[in-house]
Amino acid sequence: MKSSDLSPKGLLHLEQRLHQELELLNLPPKSWMPTLEQDGETLLPVVIVGGGMAGLCAAAALRFQGVPSMILDQAPAGLEGPWATTARMETLRSPKELTGPALGIPSLTFRAWFVAQFGDQEWEALDKIPRLQWAEYLRWYGCVTEAQVLNGRRVERVTPTGKGYVRLVVRDLDTNQEQQLRARRVVLATGRDGLGGPWVPHWASDIPRDRWMHSADHWDGKLFQDKRVVVIGAGASAMDSAATALESHAEWVRLLVRRREIPRVNKSKGSVSPGMTHGYWQLPDRWKWQLRHYINEQQVPPPQGSTLRVSRHPNAFFHTDIQVQSAIANGDGSVRLNTTQGVLDADYIVFSTGFRIDLAQRTELADFAPAIRLWQHRHRPQAGVSDQELNDSPDLGPAFEFQVREGTECPGLERIHCFCYPATLSHGTVAGDIPQISDGAQRLARGLCGLFLDEDIQYHFERLQAYAEPELMGDEWAESPLVEETAPRMN
Repeated sequence: MKSSDLSPKGLLHLEQRLHQELELLNLPPKSWMPTLEQDGETLLPVVIVGGGMAGLCAAAALRFQGVPSMILDQAPAGLEGPWATTARMETLRSPKELTGPALGIPSLTFRAWFVAQFGDQEWEALDKIPRLQWAEYLRWYGCVTEAQVLNGRRVERVTPTGKGYVRLVVRDLDTNQEQQLRARRVVLATGRDGLGGPWVPHWASDIPRDRWMHSADHWDGKLFQDKRVVVIGAGASAMDSAATALESHAEWVRLLVRRREIPRVNKSKGSVSPGMTHGYWQLPDRWKWQLRHYINEQQVPPPQGSTLRVSRHPNAFFHTDIQVQSAIANGDGSVRLNTTQGVLDADYIVFSTGFRIDLAQRTELADFAPAIRLWQHRHRPQAGVSDQELNDSPDLGPAFEFQVREGTECPGLERIHCFCYPATLSHGTVAGDIPQISDGAQRLARGLCGLFLDEDIQYHFERLQAYAEPELMGDEWAESPLVEETAPRMN
């Protein structure tokens, strides 16, 4: 279909077309899973923790395989994921043409959603997708895929039981009431910091907590008006944080970059292909490690637009080949940084220093975290390619399931599935990034279908035996004798 065939008929017509496409594909299929109970309580087939893009896409992929799911998200409705809260970029970094969570269905793409409302000319004129418009699209996506989302629900405990289900302790943030749920499978779609949290250097502990923040924290840029701001880092989040401070009329913003040069080539873009999408997860360990380590070492440069958003301000300063050696609080409440290039006083420090896989930070996972098999338990890299992030990454099974570390016991651990960034070393970038999120969600959904079939095979065999819908009624033909009686042949 050419672009000109898509006219701006509005979302209602798009949703009608989506309904037709799903009918043509026979989606969703008929219900095929049994309803199971434990101690008189119904077991939920799948609970997804996190209602951002990955959680919504996983839920849709499961629904299109006939597997019901429930999503729990602690954010208010419409604020799931980072897009309308901690994300500060003006536009997405991905090309607008990427199909994202559409799962191969044309009318689920951002492009279809955009053109239905604004037309082809506006689409052609669009450079990158505005961040808040992407958030609006995801809200629509959740509605039309009939995602079952419970907002304001914080998961406080996830406990594998070894009894065919996982127990979740969930707090309703509106009422402060606690509830226990039982799910046959739990999917952690908890984003970039899904198995850890923001990382800051050790010297952050030497300065007052109200004088620094991480780029992943919630903060209002108005705080920086007329203030001197230092941003540690040079990635995308660093540029977005610096731009937010500058646009909030900071006195000045200085970006401190430890590298001699800011990276210019996004090596991860060079790794995107159908081969990598579908074949990476089956590569030998050494190649998985080598590929991910190389991308980590090269680092991802900030987008050009984000960098220009900073550099257009005359009070923005870039300092490369510089490291902070120590920090102290001044008597006036400001912070003094002792760097390899001299002393620098500032009012606020913003750490755009990324995230670390650190299970100790995720108290809701404490009941099983020590039993998780990590890559450091699986693979010993060659000299010169050590990598802490890769060491700490979970060693996941074919359906993104956790596996038990040798020498430990944790019955039921395999019922918890890691569908977030830490899955990257095991499965590639299919559990959170826009380019391959549909492929990852479909791999997850198909894997869960196989696991459910295996668990319920007795039920399905009995259902097969009981199946009695006739193809023939018995009156479609007449019985004939093999040898017809005839008169004796005359010689």
